Amino acid sequence: MQLARKRGFFLTFEGLDGSGKTTQIHLLAKYLAARGIAFTETRQPGGTVTGDRIRALLLDSKSAGIAPGAELAMMFADRAQAIDEVIAPALADGLLVVCDRFTDSTEAYQGGGRQLGSELVLDLHRLLCGGLQPDLTILLLPDLEASLRRARRRNHRQTEATGADESRFERERDDFFARVYGKYREIAAREPLRVVAIEGDKSVAEVHKQVIRVVEERLHLGKDAYAAQQKQSLKTVPED
Repeated sequence: MQLARKRGFFLTFEGLDGSGKTTQIHLLAKYLAARGIAFTETRQPGGTVTGDRIRALLLDSKSAGIAPGAELAMMFADRAQAIDEVIAPALADGLLVVCDRFTDSTEAYQGGGRQLGSELVLDLHRLLCGGLQPDLTILLLPDLEASLRRARRRNHRQTEATGADESRFERERDDFFARVYGKYREIAAREPLRVVAIEGDKSVAEVHKQVIRVVEERLHLGKDAYAAQQKQSLKTVPED
């Protein structure tokens, strides 16, 4: 796949479901909007018409029996479409792209959790994604058990409220998530310049401050006064 020369900045968020990604992306989006920074927000799987259909199949608990290799192929089908349709054009236009999950998730969940290995995942990434890498990845690693409890509670509430059931992965055994967690730590150790891990159980406000500090450093932004808006945002955003 031929990618346009990257002129924007590609920022991804990673972590287990229940780690707080959605909350932190929402807060970062408010911060960027307040600063007048043009950005595109997307997610994986999903973010395109095709990707949303793949997401519905992958995450629905009724989708039992998907083979690990088929799951891996679907993840990369979604990603290739997202790069072609959303990510590469936005980067070519000089935008900041904020993406909820990218290939690190596939390496962690399918490479680690499904035990398909990193080599296969990274080979497919080079082949199908043109080797596109984030400029910065923020990896949220709170306590494993706490993350799982939050994710399972959230999915239960979502199913009751909307009827949509995206809990297929959350129904996996704890040893599956232990492998995912371990693979994320391995990725962070392997790529310390790209991946910034925020570990331990911290408040939403504490994590947000760390996220903003890292983003300001990497984007070379000045530290102006946005504390009042930050405080107001934190009052209205629930935990992921």
